[in-house]
Amino acid sequence: RVQATRAAVPLVGDAREDWKIVRALSEVVGETLPYDSIKAVRARLAEVAPHFAVISNLQKGVWMNGEYIKALPSTQPQNAPLSSPIDNFYMTDAISRASQTMAKCVQARQTMRST
Repeated sequence: RVQATRAAVPLVGDAREDWKIVRALSEVVGETLPYDSIKAVRARLAEVAPHFAVISNLQKGVWMNGEYIKALPSTQPQNAPLSSPIDNFYMTDAISRASQTMAKCVQARQTMRST
């Protein structure tokens, strides 16, 4: 369900709305996006994904009608067990990586694994 939101508090200092940050970044990289208002961004979203044009109404999921699955490349199930591509889950965020305590915990965990 697509929902419309309103700002709960006014922006402080140099803070900007997300779409304005993305628009400014597009200028810096030399590929300026053609959107000068949130209305223009929402119009483009509705053009690309029509369900974005219908606010606050529950809609049937496009992945449930079979078309989504048909568009995926055909693959056969594997007999191999599932595995995570993340080697160290406990250090996947900046706060944990900056923590001396977490570094000690990870080191202890690696020591336990190797013995």
